[in-house]
Amino acid sequence: MASDAASGQFQEVFGSVSDLRIARTRRHELMDILFIALTAMISGAEDYVTIAEFGRIKQEWFEKLLGLPNGIPSHDTFQRVFARIDPKQLEKCLISWSEHLRSRIAISGEEVVALDGKTLRHSFDTAMDVGAIHIVSAWASRARLCLGQIKVSEKSNEITAVPALLMMLDVKDCLATADAMNCQRATAEQITRQGGTFVLALKANQATLFEGAKLFAEHAAKLKYEGYTVSTESTIDKGHDRIETRTNLVIELPEGVARETEKQAWPGLRSVGIVRSTRQLGDKTTTETRYFLTAIQTDAANSAKRFARAVRWHWGIENSLHWVLDVCFNEDDCRVRKDHRPENLAVIRHLALNLLGRDTTTRAGIKTRRLKAGWNEPYLEHLLLN
Repeated sequence: MASDAASGQFQEVFGSVSDLRIARTRRHELMDILFIALTAMISGAEDYVTIAEFGRIKQEWFEKLLGLPNGIPSHDTFQRVFARIDPKQLEKCLISWSEHLRSRIAISGEEVVALDGKTLRHSFDTAMDVGAIHIVSAWASRARLCLGQIKVSEKSNEITAVPALLMMLDVKDCLATADAMNCQRATAEQITRQGGTFVLALKANQATLFEGAKLFAEHAAKLKYEGYTVSTESTIDKGHDRIETRTNLVIELPEGVARETEKQAWPGLRSVGIVRSTRQLGDKTTTETRYFLTAIQTDAANSAKRFARAVRWHWGIENSLHWVLDVCFNEDDCRVRKDHRPENLAVIRHLALNLLGRDTTTRAGIKTRRLKAGWNEPYLEHLLLN
């Protein structure tokens, strides 16, 4: 049966998760609790109360797969269990299942892996003096999968979390992108060490680095790029009464222009990327220039295209992951707060989104697919096996 295969595959992925409960007090198997939580999240549940309610409504279906000698766990049981599970173990399950899904997708062209953080706005607890948690995620733009996540430590920030997340991922032969906050030597070094090619945004928050890249680009432009290796590409987008022209340039950092010590400090650094955007809306015209540090070589004809793709596709993590989690899963409104509960529930959301996003049988948005999964058990089984 498809349902048996679905639960079997789930067991393979989550079988390594440790059950930290006292053995004599366990009335429900850990795998049963996790399986009900994931299927409920796929089908529209948003917190532990709605997860337990989904389990009760679908109890007959779950009993065919899981046995459940003591019935469906209560929402208190779900909360206690998710409070104690080690998030790092669940995060490894997310990465393992994501890599499995990724290996089954026929991808033509270079993958862009975008790294960015998101705060779960209502995960704070004023009474306990606990701030909202911040999760850093990795998004594969071509495969349309969340590859992994890691919680930012309360005493740290994204700068240290991103290299730690990268260590768990396979970014070999991928373009890895990050925003200006994560334009850090440690990030560049980790991506390079793992065989990836970094494209890191620069902004004035790193004034010296930003000004150096800007002066370098302006100097090369004054010389009309004579003596420089440059790759360029221009695109024009029209729509909604707007015309936007983008010129993408990748300028190699030649010896004598970039200090050798600087290149050593930024492993893999090869070029400066520039995006010049001109936007015309009616009679109003605005221009913007952005700068990037990149590991892209400029000796290939498609260098500027690779750079442009990395910059544009980086926003996939905002549009296809963070926005969907907020709008279709109501993540920012979720008031799960204590212990490991919000972080572990975030893993379940990411897994649910990956499985829903993989479906090609329904031409509908994620919110509609969640409803369909709750209504139609064969469709839910299809998602788990897809």
